[in-house]
Amino acid sequence: MAEEKKKKNSSYISGKESRKISRFNRRVTKKLEKDRADAGKDPALYTVQMKNPNNVVEFDNVCTYFFTDVGTVKAVDGVNFNIPRHSTVGVVGESGCGKSVTSLSLMQLLARPTGQTVGGEIRFNMGDGTALNIVNTPNAVMEKIRGNKISMIFQEPMTSLNPVFRIGEQVDEVIQLHNPDMSDEDIKARTLEMLELVGIANKEGVYNMYPHELSGGMRQRICIAIALACSPTLIIADEPTTALDVTIQAQILDLLQNLKDKLNSSIMLITHDLGVVAGMADYVVVMYAGRVVEKGTAEEIFHHPMHPYTIGLMKSKPVVGKKVDQLYNIPGSVPNPVDMPDYCYFRDRCEMRCEACKGLYPPEIRVSETHIVSCYRYQEEGEILGYPKSVNVEEL
Repeated sequence: MAEEKKKKNSSYISGKESRKISRFNRRVTKKLEKDRADAGKDPALYTVQMKNPNNVVEFDNVCTYFFTDVGTVKAVDGVNFNIPRHSTVGVVGESGCGKSVTSLSLMQLLARPTGQTVGGEIRFNMGDGTALNIVNTPNAVMEKIRGNKISMIFQEPMTSLNPVFRIGEQVDEVIQLHNPDMSDEDIKARTLEMLELVGIANKEGVYNMYPHELSGGMRQRICIAIALACSPTLIIADEPTTALDVTIQAQILDLLQNLKDKLNSSIMLITHDLGVVAGMADYVVVMYAGRVVEKGTAEEIFHHPMHPYTIGLMKSKPVVGKKVDQLYNIPGSVPNPVDMPDYCYFRDRCEMRCEACKGLYPPEIRVSETHIVSCYRYQEEGEILGYPKSVNVEEL
């Protein structure tokens, strides 16, 4: 009974503490919104240079936090990775590890003022020798980039499409918004061209249909057509095959791959389906509890995984032709995002922990030209690049 009471009290917040958290959240979000507005007044404050001009996007120590009623949730905390030109980068990890929040930070689609990118830079290559730091870019500029230079294919096509508008109107809207000089006839022709491009045979008929008249696979194709209507530089595919059956999944992934090559775009593929990543990605980024724990080429991650979490993910997937009584399950659970430990987030679940794991959070260690892992077991054989930097919200 006493133990049950103690457990209950550990997650209990008194009215006094709740009011204190609310006051703190209001003060911090008000300051962050003011800083964002001030940065948007001068283009020099959000215009930057890419570290490598061959990258489309560079995530540099990005920290995205949510200021909730129970405390600050560090959804993305010191994330570093790049998306090279004309390549597919797969971002994998279990639900709640920060994959989608990373992409929403890039699109500036966070639920503000509660959700804020409080630190780091997201550098986007504009293709003309300049780059923008998306964190400080004002809404007026983002509206020209979103859907035009960067587009997103959302997770659930039925909720992404508006049920009261016809398919043609929804695709037309995107083209019209970013090409105001185009005539109505040209816009319709472009829409029909996009519908044909995504493999819809009856394009004239589908143009006049409502979303509920189409199957899941057809709706997902419409979402892809909307995303690619303006030939974007970067396509963010957030779980693009979640609601689809296996045969349609394969068609959608083939379609994405072909369109990427046709448009010379890059893809940021967010998924927890390792089979999808193995078939599509050139590079893989493994996330756990809001941080990148390992990144490298698809071959390195799938054939030579190093971080215990990545090894656990690989062990937990079924293998064709191999019969097992039970799939491997990583023991334990993810730490509380409101109160993250200062040591390795995976330590309490790790079956390979060593003496060094008792120290602070491990640094990023480069073990080959393209393979980077955050694990103390490789500190002797690799080059230490640095530590992910968290933001102290008390100092904001």
